[in-house]
Amino acid sequence: MKLIACGLLAAIHLAAADATAAAPTISPAARLAATCAACHGTDGDTQGSTLPRLAGQSQQALSASLHAFKSGKRESTIMTQIAKGYTDEQLELLAAYFAALKKEAK
Repeated sequence: MKLIACGLLAAIHLAAADATAAAPTISPAARLAATCAACHGTDGDTQGSTLPRLAGQSQQALSASLHAFKSGKRESTIMTQIAKGYTDEQLELLAAYFAALKKEAK
C-alpha cells in the first residue's frame, strides 16, 4: 500500500513539473508593458489618434519621453504618476520592448 501511495505521489509530482515546464515564459518587459494596454492598446498599437502609438517608435524617443514624464519635465495627468512608479531600468525595458514592436498598418 505504501508503495502505491509513493508511486501516486511521484506521478502527481511529475505531472505538476510538466505543467510548470509547459507554461509560456513572459519576459519582464512584456509584463511591464501589459499595464500600458488599457490606454495605449494591446502591444502599444493605440486605436484612434488621441494617444500616441508606442509600437515602432524609436527606443531613444520612448526612453526620453518616459524619463521626462518621471522627472516632471513633461507634464501629464496620468503618465507622470505612472512613470514615477517605475525604476529607470524598467523604463528602459519598456522603451526597448515597444521599439521592437512593429506598427500595425492602418
